Amino acid sequence: MTRITVTLEPDTQALIERLMELGGLALDQATNQAIRDGLNPRLRTPFVTLTFSMGQPGVDLDKAVALAGQTEDDEHVVKMRKGSFRPHPLVSTVQGR
Repeated sequence: MTRITVTLEPDTQALIERLMELGGLALDQATNQAIRDGLNPRLRTPFVTLTFSMGQPGVDLDKAVALAGQTEDDEHVVKMRKGSFRPHPLVSTVQGR
């Protein structure tokens, strides 16, 4: 058995102390159990993304990118008419439009 010094941050110290209280464990036992449990891949719960059926879309999604682009263009036109449109400095603008 190897003896080492470990500096615990306050949140991990609280977790170890809670494990000690709940399990009636000594500090070294609780620390070893926490390390084993945390690093054992068989004890990890695999991440699962929940999915839900949202039914059929209300709009034709085949042209969704074009629709988004047109909507953005329309917003730029409104801002240009108000004088509040500021093009991105890295994007060249077409003169005369």
